[in-house]
Amino acid sequence: MKKKIKIASLVSFALIFLAACGRGEVTSSSSNGWEQLVYLFAEAIRFLSFGGSTGIGIILFTLIVRAILMPLFNIQIKSGQKMQDLQPELRALQAKYPGKDMDSRAKLAEESQALYKKYGVNPFSSMLPLLIQLPVMFALFQALSRVAFLKTGHFLWLDLSLRDPYLILPVLAAIFTFLSSWLSNKAAKEQNTVMIIMTVVMPIMIFFMGFGLASGVVLYWTVSNAFQVFQILLLNNPFKIIAQRLEAEKAEKDRAAKIRRAKKKAQKQRK
Repeated sequence: MKKKIKIASLVSFALIFLAACGRGEVTSSSSNGWEQLVYLFAEAIRFLSFGGSTGIGIILFTLIVRAILMPLFNIQIKSGQKMQDLQPELRALQAKYPGKDMDSRAKLAEESQALYKKYGVNPFSSMLPLLIQLPVMFALFQALSRVAFLKTGHFLWLDLSLRDPYLILPVLAAIFTFLSSWLSNKAAKEQNTVMIIMTVVMPIMIFFMGFGLASGVVLYWTVSNAFQVFQILLLNNPFKIIAQRLEAEKAEKDRAAKIRRAKKKAQKQRK
């Protein structure tokens, strides 16, 4: 339930933030501080548009921004992984202290904090990097949707001001969104219903949103999510985590077996 609230809060925050930022066209004469940042991003994309190709500018700028934010993403993903690993123990505490009275809630909070301290986990540490990243990603999104010179031009088969006629970009954006969610949750010790639903629902949402948006915006989504897949495989590869976990479990089983054999041997010698 807490995860559902957290996800819903983030989505609501994003929608409110974007609505507050406005929908009107942003120009060089815009005086609003936020719109100046949006226009600065647009100018950076135009600078990177080699050969006059806005599509190349969008791709390069998106990659540069994602690379700069990579350390924050690394903190966020590793903190999230630690929280996932603690879920079985947290659920055991919730079962022990169901929170039906003040004393039970106090004991649950106390023992949860002790558990976080034991494993060196801060339950809020994954939120700060995300909150820093969001305004940057929003500014980039708005640069693509509110600055006139970024809504024009062609790239490969695309007219960047129109939706992709062949739906290739929405499909790619959905695929990379699915892969990033699936890889993020792959190494979790336990998969809950919310994680599974979000892994399926988010790509579908991205596809249908991309179906009706300008190709320039969907190109950004596609490149951004593809880079996120690369980040996960590089910084938090779930297949390596699973292999290390299995190796550690095997080593622990071998150690326990050795102890049992040693005890049996000692018992025989006493006889």
